[in-house]
Amino acid sequence: MHETVNFIDNHTIVLGYGDVGHRVVKRLTSAGVLFVVVDSDEEVFKDVDFTHLTGNAASESTLKKVAVERASTVIMALESDPDIIFAILVTRKLNPNSVILARANEIHSIDKMYKAGADYVASLSIIAGQMLGRIALLAHDHPLREETIMMYEGIEIEKYTVSSSSLLVGKTLAEIDMRNTIGCTVIGIYAGDKASSEIDPHSVIEEDMTLAILGNMEQIKGFREKFVR
Repeated sequence: MHETVNFIDNHTIVLGYGDVGHRVVKRLTSAGVLFVVVDSDEEVFKDVDFTHLTGNAASESTLKKVAVERASTVIMALESDPDIIFAILVTRKLNPNSVILARANEIHSIDKMYKAGADYVASLSIIAGQMLGRIALLAHDHPLREETIMMYEGIEIEKYTVSSSSLLVGKTLAEIDMRNTIGCTVIGIYAGDKASSEIDPHSVIEEDMTLAILGNMEQIKGFREKFVR
């Protein structure tokens, strides 16, 4: 039964199954990523074959049902900006460490979403679907692209292979605390022939690992200055 949600950790939640939600889910499905979709309209889930929950995505009780406190990424693709803003507030309260990606239907909502706690906001529906899916799944692409990927509104994804001289070697992501010190977020790790978007902050970074770093242009610059040798 697809409305039974028993996730352990590090899953992705998609709020809203409209145009943007469809595009994101297509990417998640093709990559085999663990995810759940929430929408208030039961009809949108007719004949689908993925884990979903019918309910108010801006409700704290609904978000708890899909284990938002243990999710690695929450993608907001609702039709109502006020609902998105409220969902961001609730998500950030329940899960301070999750990466929140939001779709803004109106330009004037962008700043409010950032203030509510979103990490990245896109304001055009088609671009939002492509961008949010790309961000959530970078580590599942084979091969990883060698260049920095420019995203919408100044967002970039930098692929960095850890060298023997890097200050990252031997440290954990928790010790580095990159998100709080620089603003960047590690969204994928590629080690040998294994790629993962399930990030354990206590895993030790080793030489030759490849990290997918998400941030704006200034944050990526700060990462290069501090860690790239």
